[in-house]
Amino acid sequence: MQLSRLVSVSDQVAATRSRLEKRAALSQCLRQAAAAEVRLVVNYLTGTLPQGRIGLGFAIIRDLAGGEPASTPTLTLQDVDTTFDRIANTRGKGSQTARQEQLGALFARATAAERDFLTRLILGELRQGALEGVLVDAIADAASLEGADVRRAAMLAGELAGVAEVALTEGRAGLARFRLAPLSPIQPMLAQAAADIDEAIEALGEAALEYKLDGARVQIHKVESDVRIFTRNLNDVTASLPEVVAAARACPARAMILDGEVLALREDGRPHPFQVTMSRFGRKSDVAAMTERLPLTPYLFDCLHHDGDDLIDRLGAERFERLAAATHADLLVPRIVTADRAIATAFFDEALAKGHEGVMAKSLVGPYQAGNRGGDWLKVKLAHTLDLVILAAEWGSGRRRGWLSNLHLGARDPATGASVNQFVMLGKTFKGLTDEMLEWQTKKLLSLEIARVGHVVHVKPELVVEIAVNQIQTSPQYPAGMALRFARVKRYREDKAAGEADTVATVRELYERQS
Repeated sequence: MQLSRLVSVSDQVAATRSRLEKRAALSQCLRQAAAAEVRLVVNYLTGTLPQGRIGLGFAIIRDLAGGEPASTPTLTLQDVDTTFDRIANTRGKGSQTARQEQLGALFARATAAERDFLTRLILGELRQGALEGVLVDAIADAASLEGADVRRAAMLAGELAGVAEVALTEGRAGLARFRLAPLSPIQPMLAQAAADIDEAIEALGEAALEYKLDGARVQIHKVESDVRIFTRNLNDVTASLPEVVAAARACPARAMILDGEVLALREDGRPHPFQVTMSRFGRKSDVAAMTERLPLTPYLFDCLHHDGDDLIDRLGAERFERLAAATHADLLVPRIVTADRAIATAFFDEALAKGHEGVMAKSLVGPYQAGNRGGDWLKVKLAHTLDLVILAAEWGSGRRRGWLSNLHLGARDPATGASVNQFVMLGKTFKGLTDEMLEWQTKKLLSLEIARVGHVVHVKPELVVEIAVNQIQTSPQYPAGMALRFARVKRYREDKAAGEADTVATVRELYERQS
């Protein structure tokens, strides 16, 4: 398949909001792909580069993409994949120069549209609206299968590209081999947000409420003494977490798949910030010393498999009963079951008082929907708001192309004087923006433009925006040493001047309170 064909489909999907139109375009593209190309089609349309990082930085990639493009499309998907394989495997002395030359040669053969697509694919900025949910239905159409069969196979496989290949080459019989198996990870179930306890109880009725922990999600697999631990992204981190391995081995179950989180706790039992917990992950040296200095405590909240029984289709209440039978009580997340709003609110307040983010409200009758952000799990968190100033914005991609989208946010720092530098950047966000807000802010920010650098428009620091954040975290990336976590736009504050925005001192005070 020609790369230009895939780029055209990507643009077509990005340009429409119709799920049916997206599905039809994707399905037709998949039917046209050769069997050996299906994985690449699915990976590229979901913005995934199979080789991962290729060892070249943002500035270099942008520079290489700036030359004269080809006038006629000639690249195939195999050409692209082979080049990225070669770049990713280039090692040793002179490797940086060699990678640049190889990517430059690829870009020289690419048209302007292909070059834009490849650049965004490499940089992880390819958001064209080809979300996995739409692709699942498109794969089912292309293979003449039921969407539920493809969806279940993708859930159990933990990735969609391989499932697509099997669906299109082997049909339903091939999908049958995707099964839940201890020691093979699957995608975790995710949660939607609820505004408050009342909304959660209204949606679920009687529900299980659990502490909402700000830890690292883990999936723990055990068969006899063999234990494997996987992250939310399905990376194997077993070697980094020996104390969690020991806790799993001590559980009475012979075979199990458990879902939970691990946290680093202070002496008083309150959690360390998320980044402290994450410092334990991915370590290959000094693991024993780090375990001694910063032990992790597991909190478990779901059971997907127990001694030969697959549980993902069982009721939530039954899965927790099996979790209690498979493990020890001291490993279970703090939990109550109630439909009483007053009791639920008191439990929420208790979680906050102990340093946690809030609560999870979970259906007692829903199945485990791996990889899905369904309404059976609702998260209720205490969000903080800050009035910040927009310092710059980036041109959007996909369906946001033509609009200024990703906002650079700054807090006021009176100590630096009255120049533009009186605002200190704390992070970026493109979340929470409606189409109306995107259209309005693009016109407004362009009227405040003072400079452009690549795809970034720098503006006069005059526009104040109210930002909701779940946490302030340490960050060496920004001058104040802090960054916003899970920031999203609530509204613009045209009633406020930039001089009324929150200060760096206010943000630091919030950080110190939560820490």
